[in-house]
Amino acid sequence: LLFTVACWMLQSPACGCRAPVLPSRFLGTSPRQIPMDANFHSTTFSEADQQRVLITGGLGQLGVGLASFLRKRFGKDNVILSDIRKPPEHVFLSGPFIYSDILDYKNLREIVVNNRITWLFHYSALLSAVGEANVSLARAVNITGLHNVLDVAAEHGLRLFVPSTIGAFGPTSPRNPTPDLCIQRPRTIYGVSKVHAELMGEYYYYRYGLDFRCLRYPGIISADSQPGGGTTDYAVQIFHEAVKNGRFECNLKPDTRLPMMYIDDCLRATLEVMEAPAESLSMRTYNINAMSFTPAELAQEVRKHVPELQVTYSVDPVRQAIAESWPMNFDDSNARKDWGWKHDFDLPELVTTMLNFHGSESRVARAN
Repeated sequence: LLFTVACWMLQSPACGCRAPVLPSRFLGTSPRQIPMDANFHSTTFSEADQQRVLITGGLGQLGVGLASFLRKRFGKDNVILSDIRKPPEHVFLSGPFIYSDILDYKNLREIVVNNRITWLFHYSALLSAVGEANVSLARAVNITGLHNVLDVAAEHGLRLFVPSTIGAFGPTSPRNPTPDLCIQRPRTIYGVSKVHAELMGEYYYYRYGLDFRCLRYPGIISADSQPGGGTTDYAVQIFHEAVKNGRFECNLKPDTRLPMMYIDDCLRATLEVMEAPAESLSMRTYNINAMSFTPAELAQEVRKHVPELQVTYSVDPVRQAIAESWPMNFDDSNARKDWGWKHDFDLPELVTTMLNFHGSESRVARAN
């Protein structure tokens, strides 16, 4: 082994073959070039090793939940949450947390090296509505940040997960259902950046052997996080408002149908695709789905538990236009066939779980 490593480092002809060349990246912010003959599989940790996980953008809707989920699988100290913001105390005390700015390549590289990272989950992004309000920042975070992550992951042989979204499709895409492979053409900077991420990840896989894996998430509904500026946030906010005051104002039309998923299914799907054997994956990016509903259908289901709930509609034209360009339903048959994806939560289970979390039982008792 030592002889092999020495030959690899010295490019010695004694190895009998040309050794892979790692990317020649300068410690700055300028674009870097990766040699054409690079092959990064040689630097990966073996599957038998304990995974060391880094999550970027960890204080968003999914990062904290993913960290908790993965720590049960790999151990508390082997999953590092990172962000540029100061974490709440309960997050800071729950496991390792470090500062990480994905726009700082040197900082990101040092974190990966110093912590012997093997898996990287890249969740740093500005979501749809927020991105439209600040396109230049979204372009920097969602695209430039991605380039840094791709290069670090390729250089150090990481298995990289980058989430994509229903927002990666546009008004010319087939909407009901939307297959894995079709015309995309999104009309938001968030969607454009996610298509870019899908294609760049696939390119790095074929060009450099990067183990890139991606899931297109539907709208994700989580009980223990606040809405984060996405178009599907109404499906989270309605539960907060139903329990708090029995009234909810929706910013989408009542018949706007979108695919949705409860966070537990989302986190499980993410781990399952990361652990799936490479030979089982027929593509790098998969749709996943659980259910599809409209605001009116969600409100009707919530009223079975909170009958006094009043819902009004004040349509946000920006969010409505975004929603109408997105899929109404996802075709996730490839994920179900290739690596056995299967959701657990349908709409009734989702609503019951969300309301139980928010303590709606006391409201129902008072209403009765």
